[in-house]
Amino acid sequence: MDYAIREMREEEYPLLKDFLYEAIFVPPGTEPPPRSILERSELQVYIAGFGRGICDRAWAAEADGRVIGAVWTRIMDDYGHIDDQTPSLAIAVFAPWRGRGVGTALMQRMFSALEKSGYGRVSLSVQKASAALHLYRRLGFLVIRESGEEYIMEKRWETETHTVL
Repeated sequence: MDYAIREMREEEYPLLKDFLYEAIFVPPGTEPPPRSILERSELQVYIAGFGRGICDRAWAAEADGRVIGAVWTRIMDDYGHIDDQTPSLAIAVFAPWRGRGVGTALMQRMFSALEKSGYGRVSLSVQKASAALHLYRRLGFLVIRESGEEYIMEKRWETETHTVL
């Protein structure tokens, strides 16, 4: 099946709640958390009031008239926060579409948009056991910090040296 990557429309921003839930790492053999977990303040930072921030950007992957994946950024004090000038990134693709290049295409489109807007890097957090870690590394993200079970990673466009853990 074919898909298209496009800028997410404002009326679609409520879908980010579904994608945020989809992005929650669930270790193999464990039950997914209840959807009520999204009401926690540390997760609300990803979606509450989306579209009002200076770096709130979202791209959607669409197939057969349905949004099947999303990537979004904002400058926020989230798990992947580096500083107040670096956007943090979140991404999710519905399970039937994973492994088909959708996540890669979404990320590349976001990188291009951020670079054109003058941002030199983007950050994210990922669980060390997540399969998405391989995607992030393949796309040029480097680990800059780790805490417990997660990595804080960044991808840069500017030419600076940084430590790889």
